[in-house]
Amino acid sequence: MKGQNVGYIRVSSVGQNTDRQLEGISLDELFEDYCSGKDTNRPCLQECLRHLRKGDRLHVHSIDRLARSLKDLQTIVEGLIDRGISVHFHKENLVFSADSNPMHKLMFQMMGAFAEFERSMIRERQREGIAAAKKKGKQIGAKPKLSSPQIMELKRRAEAGEPKKALAEQFGISRQTVYNLLGSPSA
Repeated sequence: MKGQNVGYIRVSSVGQNTDRQLEGISLDELFEDYCSGKDTNRPCLQECLRHLRKGDRLHVHSIDRLARSLKDLQTIVEGLIDRGISVHFHKENLVFSADSNPMHKLMFQMMGAFAEFERSMIRERQREGIAAAKKKGKQIGAKPKLSSPQIMELKRRAEAGEPKKALAEQFGISRQTVYNLLGSPSA
């Protein structure tokens, strides 16, 4: 029995274009994710993995579209191979199945390691950019909801016994933010 040709496409955000991935490949089913590849908790990836059956072939544009860590990549591909499903990475021109040759496995591990390295470099550049922005005095993250005088007023009123819920409503913030500003655990 001939299996299905199933495609998996991933881009990091909704604004990115998926057209170039698996262009011209005849597919019976296609799954598309619009989220980071940092882990395998992606809705369409999980749906795709549940859909695949013995004899099917999973088509993926490139190794980094399936996973960013070597461990995740190996877990997914080896799990599919164990279920009798082959995996075809088009950009790298690699096919993995129960009868894959040792050279393909070596290439697979090297390419996976490069994808993981690239992800690490992205995170490092991001940390460096945040540090440089902080050094220049730029605001990182959400702007404070209250000014210093407002925080002092909130603390004074809380110490006087006003209910936290009422303070949160009057200052237009959540109760949790009130507790965070007061430095006490929420109750």
